[in-house]
Amino acid sequence: MINFLALQSNGSYTCGDSGLSFQGSLPSTISMIILLIKIVVPILLIVFGMLDLAKAVMAQKEDEIKKGQQTFIKRLIAAVVVFFIITIVQIVIKYVSGGDSSVTSCFNCFVNGSAGDNGCKMETGNGPTI
Repeated sequence: MINFLALQSNGSYTCGDSGLSFQGSLPSTISMIILLIKIVVPILLIVFGMLDLAKAVMAQKEDEIKKGQQTFIKRLIAAVVVFFIITIVQIVIKYVSGGDSSVTSCFNCFVNGSAGDNGCKMETGNGPTI
């Protein structure tokens, strides 16, 4: 099962060696939103694509079918852009940071919700981090 709240919300965390400090609920909330986007966008694409194409086929007009296909292709492109935007941003951050581990660990903390050596380090609060 996916652990949506990998970081605890009652502690203060720092990103790598950067010294940047923040509350634990912020990165876990952001990583949960990103995970939901990665799950919901493909599902919505499938549902709306089926509805568009079914409506076009029910109309039984060549123009409506082509229009439905074009709408589906536009939605597919938009979904691919939304789905891969995090990967694109991650590549850009790795390129701009020049391989600085504190920047990439801070990014992993917010995007992937990963704690520990590759993400956030717990400064205060109760309980272990994952």
